[in-house]
Formats: sequence, structure tokens, C-alpha cells
Amino acid sequence: MSCFLSNSSLGKKLVMSVTGCFLVLFILFHMSMNVTAILSPEAYNTICELLGANWYALVGTAVLALGVVVHFIYAIVLTLNNYRARGSQRYAVTVQEPGVTWASKNMLVLGVIVLLGLLLHLYNFWAKMQLVEILGGHTNSLGFGAADGASLIAYTFSQWYYVVLYLVWFAALWFHLTHGVWSMFQTVGWANDTWYPRLKCIANIVATIVFLGFAAVVLVFFLCPCIAGAAC
Repeated sequence: MSCFLSNSSLGKKLVMSVTGCFLVLFILFHMSMNVTAILSPEAYNTICELLGANWYALVGTAVLALGVVVHFIYAIVLTLNNYRARGSQRYAVTVQEPGVTWASKNMLVLGVIVLLGLLLHLYNFWAKMQLVEILGGHTNSLGFGAADGASLIAYTFSQWYYVVLYLVWFAALWFHLTHGVWSMFQTVGWANDTWYPRLKCIANIVATIVFLGFAAVVLVFFLCPCIAGAAC
């Protein structure tokens, strides 16, 4: 079984699909959690406190990190294999549609942008929240409490360049998901003439919900950075 997952093309795509599905579910959860900051900064901070340096949160973080690493490594391996086998035709699909051509041919580039955005996000938030608690601290370098995520969001997105960088990140994630979500199902043989338009529609809906949810948090806190405190 391990040889099938690591040596065969179908096995590698299956690993990509499983890890991708796991990451999409996490992204949807994370987006929903962030939207809470708009509705109630206090509720958001309560969630941040529950997901601090507690054992279950640390286990979840480790599993998530492993999922990202495996997904990215297999993406590189598949891309290199596709280059050798088919030249520039990457991420070949059984059903072609003009609207997905650009995303399907640039999944690795989009993935790199998504990964760089993730590293920026870890620097801006994880390093100033959960990592602070892991190291035994209570406040971060900005003077915010380790669980005061609402204030950290307000501070971060009061700076226009972070707003631009995050929106670019979310746009790349949208393109990545529009192809990635339906290709997960294609790997297990669902992308036939009947299911392809349905899966493509689902992929677009999921990607758009994710983009709008994350972008709403960024823009609301940019336009009204004091939402975490007093009324604007």
C-alpha cells in the first residue's frame, strides 16, 4: 500500500486529494472562526483562548503542519513527473474547460503563493499567539495578550500593505481551490460528463465562500480597525 501511494501516479494523486480535502475543511473552519471576529471580538478571543497552547490545539497544529508539508511535497513530485512525461502539460485532466485552463496549468505557482501567504500569516498571528503561550509568555511583542486575537487582527490590518498582501493571498487561494476542489473528486473517478459541471460549481462556491469570508475580515478591520475595542 505504501509503495502504491509513493510510487504510482494515481497513488500520489490520491494522497494529494486526501490531504487537500483535509486542508479545505480546515480552511473553512478557520474562515468561519475569523468571521466571528467581525460579529463579536469577545467571542473570537474566547475561541482563541480555547485554541491556545492546549494539548488538543497543539496536536491539531502538528497534524495540520504535516498535511501542508505532505501536500506541497507531493505537488512538487507530481509536477516534476508531469513535466518529464508530458512536457508543459501539467495537472492533466480528463475533462477540459477553457475557464480552468489557467488555474490547472499554474497550480504549483498558485500553491507557492499560498504557501508564502501561510508563512506570512504564521509570522503575523501564530508566532504572536500560540507560540507565545508555548514559550510560557502571556503578552506578545506588540503588548497584546496571547489570546487577544481581535486586537491583533485590528493592528495588522490597519496597515495597508498587509491588506494588499492578504488579498493577493486570498485571490491565489481562490484560483487554487477552484481547480483543486473538483480535481480531488476527479481523482476518484467522479469527473464524468454528468458530474463535472456539478463538481465545478461546488468548487467555485467553496472557493468563493472562502475568499469572501477571509476578505471580509481584512476589509472590515481595515476600514474600521477599532472594531475590536470602542465603537468607530
